[in-house]
This record gives sequence, structure tokens and C-alpha cells, in this order.
Amino acid sequence: MNAKERLEKVIDNIEKVIIGKRNIAELSIVAMLSHGHVLLEDVPGVGKTMLVRALAKSIGADFKRIQFTPDLLPSDVVGVSIYNPKDMEFHFRPGPIMGNIILADEINRTSPKTQSSLLEAMEEASVTIDGVTMQIPKPFFVMATQNPIEYEGTYPLPEAQLDRFLLKIKMGYPTLKEEMEVLNRARSAAPIEELTSVISLNELLELQEQVKTIKVDETIRSYIVDLSRQTRQDSYVYLGVSPRGSIALMKASQAYALLKGRDYVTPDDVQYLAKFVFGHRIMLRSEARYDGITAEEITERILAKTRVPVQRLVGQ
Repeated sequence: MNAKERLEKVIDNIEKVIIGKRNIAELSIVAMLSHGHVLLEDVPGVGKTMLVRALAKSIGADFKRIQFTPDLLPSDVVGVSIYNPKDMEFHFRPGPIMGNIILADEINRTSPKTQSSLLEAMEEASVTIDGVTMQIPKPFFVMATQNPIEYEGTYPLPEAQLDRFLLKIKMGYPTLKEEMEVLNRARSAAPIEELTSVISLNELLELQEQVKTIKVDETIRSYIVDLSRQTRQDSYVYLGVSPRGSIALMKASQAYALLKGRDYVTPDDVQYLAKFVFGHRIMLRSEARYDGITAEEITERILAKTRVPVQRLVGQ
């Protein structure tokens, strides 16, 4: 079974629970394959938590959920060393971050101090307690959620932490037909309880390694850099996409190509993923808000005016 077939099995399994959101399942897997993380922003009740649980069950991963609240401490996330009087030694008690798939629920409801406790874990896949660094089990994937409507009592994520997320995606409401199907499936039992793993963690680790072998032509790399640089020159933007954002777009494109059964990246891959990679990395000036301009619209405008690389002919 090739990579595309294995990944489609995971997506089909997720669709038993999450109806009509195949693209969201694909993007989540793209982030996981790229060793990245996802910021999922949407209103309550559209299936954000269920998506993460379904993904964890589909690959047989250790799933941990952290409910972020204003009184949550960093030690509640990463763990703490506790003194044992019997042997007069400190013993590390791991926090919920020490898992494979982590749901950071309502991440913007906790203090910046606690939010920052995720930075090392998300970037280095490790935590440091009392000067001792411990590796987090692989694979490691964080999906953080936040409610875009209710901002009272929240702490907006700073730019440095937003940049740690590979993708920012939104679920959106289901269509009428999809919502009817949700009700039909939920009449007798919760569909999530019936899910079983369709690939193993070792298979996922192999797929993550395969992503690194996907070819990215020099013209594609140049195209990615052109897109990033133009975000820094737009008059509506005061902080454009960083080089980390360029790397994120390249890695996401490699994972998406693998998902689609190719061993090379195309300009279409880059164009499709750009709005999910760039949207949360573009910080707008106040004039943009007054004019109703969004980061997604700026990305679309840049994509429209940037020259797309064409296939090079052999011998030219």
C-alpha cells in the first residue's frame, strides 16, 4: 500500500465522524506530516474537538486534551518535579503535553505565561523542567482551538507564538444535507466511539520521513520566496511573512504532494496552501481594518499578481 492509499484510509476514517470536511482533515494531516501544528479557529459546536479525537484514533495515537483557563499554570501543561521524602529525591511527573496528539482547547483563554509553556514543545518537541530537557514522544502534534467571537477574558496569541503554527484553518458550518447526516449518525450512538486505528504510529513516522524526499524544484522555491517577500512590501501590512513562513509553505507543499500521490511539488500546491500558511503570519495596519481588508484577501491578491513558474522542458 503506497503513501496516498494509507493517508486516504485515515481521511476516510475521520469522515465517519466529521461529515463534509474532507479538506480540513487533509490539512490536518498535511500539518502532522510536516512536523507542524494547527491553529483551529471557529465558533463552538462545529466539531473541532471531535476532529482531533478522530485523527488520534485513526492512527492509534496517545491523545491528551488540555482545557486552557485563566488559572492554568505552566506546570499544569509540561509537568512538575515532586519531592519524595522516602528516597529524598525529586521525581518528574509529566504533564499532558507528553503525548502524541494534543488538543489545546481555547488556548487564548489562558495567560501569556502559560501559553509560552507550549513554545519549546511545539518548536523542539521537548520540555525543560528544573534544567533537565526531556523529549516528547514521536509523533507529536498540537491542534489549538480558539473562539473568534467571544474575546472577553482572553489573551490574544502574540506574533511569535502564532508563527509556531504551520497552518491556521476554520471548520465552518455544515450544509443542510451534511447537518442532517450528522443528526442521523448521532441518533443511536456517538460515532467517535466506534472508530479504530487504520494505520500505526510507525507507519506515520515512515510517512513523515517520506515527505522529506518530495522534490521541490528551484523555480518552486523561488516562487515561495517571491510570495513571502511581497507580503512584506504590501502597504496594508506592517509585519509580513518571515523566512520561517517560507519554510512552512515549502514543507506543507511537500506533505500535500505526498498526500496526492506525487513525488514533486507543483505551483498549484503552493497556491492552495498559501492562505492557510500566510493568513495568521500577516499582521495588518489599522488602515486595512478600516477598509475591511483581511490577510486572506492580501494573500489572494499577491497570488494573482505573482508570476507562476511553468514546467521547464528537457534540454532548455
